[in-house]
Amino acid sequence: MKIVVITSSPRSKKKSTSEFLAEKFIEGAESNGHEIFRFDAGHSEINPCRGCDYCGMDGDCAIKDDISKNLTAKLVECDLIVLTTPLYYFGVSAQLKIVIDRFYARTGRISGKKSILIATAWNSDSWTMQALDQYYQTLVRYMRWQNLGAIYAVGCGYRDAVERSKFVDQALKLGKSI
Repeated sequence: MKIVVITSSPRSKKKSTSEFLAEKFIEGAESNGHEIFRFDAGHSEINPCRGCDYCGMDGDCAIKDDISKNLTAKLVECDLIVLTTPLYYFGVSAQLKIVIDRFYARTGRISGKKSILIATAWNSDSWTMQALDQYYQTLVRYMRWQNLGAIYAVGCGYRDAVERSKFVDQALKLGKSI
């Protein structure tokens, strides 16, 4: 299976909690022989959709950045899209939101795929991930994706907190289950 993992934390890789869980997912998926392409939205040259409709929802994007150069073709070719994000004000990071908005250029060609969401949050209240979960479920429905799972890693504001959490095992197992 071809898997695209989109990471989106602007933190350094050594500090990012969502990047750490993405790495564990990748480790699990690679153990089953899957082909992984990782796109680091948090440290790439990316720009938001302009709403110009240059692409017509199925063509080249007018914006020539790392999304156009490195990601779009991989999204079209893949079987599974894994979105990873730190929770920022109860939604995805700005970096991931830019990537998702740019799906517009190939909406039809990325519809019907499989998907996973991995998210980390500092807060651990029961309602912490509710808005993000609703957003993800809406995206899955609109894109006609098959949701293979989500990890909502609450109480993981620091790297050492996530490293000691149950979510490490969950990410590894989710990767191995694919």
